[in-house]
Amino acid sequence: MKTPDQVSLENKSSPDDICKRFDGDVERFSNLETGQSATIDAPLAMELITQAAVAATSNIQRVLDIGCGAGNNTIKLRQACGKDFESDLLDLSEPMLERAEQRVADMGAIVVRTWHCDFRDADLPNESFDVVLAAAVLHHLRDDDDWHAAFAKIHRLLKPGGSVWITDLVSHESSAVGKMMWGRYGDYLTAQGGEDYRDSVFAYIDQEDSPRPVTFQLELLRRVGFRDVELLHKNSCFAAFGAIK
Repeated sequence: MKTPDQVSLENKSSPDDICKRFDGDVERFSNLETGQSATIDAPLAMELITQAAVAATSNIQRVLDIGCGAGNNTIKLRQACGKDFESDLLDLSEPMLERAEQRVADMGAIVVRTWHCDFRDADLPNESFDVVLAAAVLHHLRDDDDWHAAFAKIHRLLKPGGSVWITDLVSHESSAVGKMMWGRYGDYLTAQGGEDYRDSVFAYIDQEDSPRPVTFQLELLRRVGFRDVELLHKNSCFAAFGAIK
């Protein structure tokens, strides 16, 4: 396979194309333990970012979940937090968004808002969120300007003292290390579902995703104004990390 940074950004899938694939995968993403089976250490990463959000943010009143899918990360944060908060769920996929709204409401959430749009276009209120979650979504950002604008927007949306927590596919600064890590990831996928499964996952990563190194993202968080930046976990091509405003 060609790693994502070898594929032209101009040839990547559009947001609408990506949305169509997720529209048909709601049931799989509705499982807290297995919904992200293509992601190494997904349950651990989700636990770490939600526990870090609670540890770093003393009074969580309103949360934005970017690319919320079927709502797993907001649900996990509610479990970790142990109290209600206003939940803003944002996703390109309407079926995912409907399932997320239902699942979060079923947990007893009093206020649930849904945003059926691209995060980059969403007219969200500045300095209104105590926590922003972004799980397996930012790897769809494209060029440097796109990444900078998205991270700067997250910073604007957070209240002072608020925090953002991210789990995502990442690339590597060294091509040699990147090749080794992608090989390890391929072995993981083969063990999960065989070579055909590995090839199918690699194919949609090539077509849809444009991840950046976690080092790039940590530096960018500082550049847009975050005061504290934390790397929680990294394994192969996946990382969990965050920052406090």
